[in-house]
Amino acid sequence: MYNFALAFVICGVVYFIGEAVSNLTKAWIPSVFVTAAVLLVGFWTVIPTTVVSDSMLIPFGSTIGIYLLITHMGTVISIKQLLSQWKTIVVCLAGLAGMCALCLVILPGVIGRDLVVAGLPPLTGGIIAATTMKTAAEANGLTEAAIFAIAMYCVQGFAGYPLTAVCLQLEGKKLIKGYRAGEYKLEGAVSDVDAVNGKLNNGTAEEHKKLIPPLPANWNGPVVILLKLGIVSWLATQLGTIVIPVINMKISGAVYALVLGVIFTSIGFLDENAINKANSYGIIMFALMMYVFDGLNGCTPEMLGNIIGPMILLIVVGVIGMVILCFIAAKILKVSFLMATATALTALYGFPPNAIITEATCTALAQTPEEKEFLMSKMFPPMIVGGFTTVTITSVVIAGIFAEMF
Repeated sequence: MYNFALAFVICGVVYFIGEAVSNLTKAWIPSVFVTAAVLLVGFWTVIPTTVVSDSMLIPFGSTIGIYLLITHMGTVISIKQLLSQWKTIVVCLAGLAGMCALCLVILPGVIGRDLVVAGLPPLTGGIIAATTMKTAAEANGLTEAAIFAIAMYCVQGFAGYPLTAVCLQLEGKKLIKGYRAGEYKLEGAVSDVDAVNGKLNNGTAEEHKKLIPPLPANWNGPVVILLKLGIVSWLATQLGTIVIPVINMKISGAVYALVLGVIFTSIGFLDENAINKANSYGIIMFALMMYVFDGLNGCTPEMLGNIIGPMILLIVVGVIGMVILCFIAAKILKVSFLMATATALTALYGFPPNAIITEATCTALAQTPEEKEFLMSKMFPPMIVGGFTTVTITSVVIAGIFAEMF
């Protein structure tokens, strides 16, 4: 009875359980944590350890799937929108720099260099960073480091959620006090959010003439859109084989895929929001997620026990480093330290928790619809841009660099 189809069904059921719990708890319990926990217990009991490979999702998810998704990320980046929130971007980058620097200085001699290198990129971002580090660790025969990268990706939100909630509560109380005292005025409505890509969405495509005119709609079907993504992905893989003389090392093809995605979208070769336009986002994410979780099939209870301590240390030291640099950046840019910290902490969970936590805070603090709109106008845009900057963009670059450090 057991074959590739039933293996696919089992993977789908496990994935659904994670999504269901996340929806029921409004993302306070991450779907990735639940999915990983169910699969891990299943591996120890009734689920075959080969279930993901038996489903045939790995060959796609671990190769072209990840490159298509990273290139797609480049097609949803709006340089204009990012520039309008440049201070948010600077404090987020400062926070991530502080996180990486302090961990690299303090922890290699404590938990081991391999675990630091494997765990930091997932701590700074999302699925792409976790996938990149899992693959790199496995390629170097570092099974425990690969599992550590996956585990870090699954638990990071538990540290990020409460810390962000505290920062937003304190910031919101200051803002609402000033608003009630007449120090602030409601300046504008809050931008809508792209519910798939987790970025601000003004509801209209950016209109500007591009070098390559768009294909007619009847010529630009899903396969053609994927074909164009595939071409750019292939270029990225080729660039990823080149050793850069100045640094005497290669830059991961994932970094090139993101950059080329932005460039080829700006000139008109790639469609904006390409994978969603091709109706392929769901299956690509499913394959990629299951490929990541397949790395848990070699995790024993003893191994899990051994990495819990290092995970806690990496998170604690990383957050301290992030807060220190956020404080310095906030002072230089003359922005709120609490808001700067909250936006940088989006690296630990991304979208949609950043939107959910912010809106919940604004709802709790406001006494009128006008007060909520004021709070949302001040806190919602930077939180969304923060998540997009850290998880979608910067973590890919960090993972691309760290993957070459084993």
